[in-house]
Amino acid sequence: MSDKRKDDDMAQEQAGNPEMNDADLDMSEFGGAASAEMDALRAERDDFRDRFMRALADAENARKRGDRDRREAEQYGGSKLARDLLPVYDNLRRALDTATDQHRAEAPALITGVELTLRELLSVMTKHNMTPIIPSIGEQFDPQMHQAMFEAPVQGTKAGQIIQVMTEGFLLHDRLLRPAQVGVSSSTS
Repeated sequence: MSDKRKDDDMAQEQAGNPEMNDADLDMSEFGGAASAEMDALRAERDDFRDRFMRALADAENARKRGDRDRREAEQYGGSKLARDLLPVYDNLRRALDTATDQHRAEAPALITGVELTLRELLSVMTKHNMTPIIPSIGEQFDPQMHQAMFEAPVQGTKAGQIIQVMTEGFLLHDRLLRPAQVGVSSSTS
């Protein structure tokens, strides 16, 4: 049988059997050059398949990263503005704390205005998922939520208990925006 006839018979056999794959071909009939070329093509195919799978995985990872970044931007994008509003809250709170009964009697409208402004500011902060951290005296110090400003021995307290609250802390969603600034007992009695 001539080489041309073998090639024609092989082509008809492959056309009639579409499920035939690379492993079914006996390349020894075609010589070493064809076999080497076929091996090179398989290697190239495998390389392209690998590149395609990696590109597909990279695209999926980029999509997931984009979704995560978008969610974080929605939740925490205003954190700088929120942090800048905290001194305003602190100053309004201090103004009310220092107002004496005499001030309240002399300027009730002013005190009421400051109270309403503070209440409105706190309402807006809560609306945007800013929650205050208000530790109580005697509560155990939590380094995740509190910042110790000083330590002092106080009778009747245990070491690590909060003895004074200087400023309230705030959370933005589940992230700490500012820790509550507290004084902590160093007593062991």
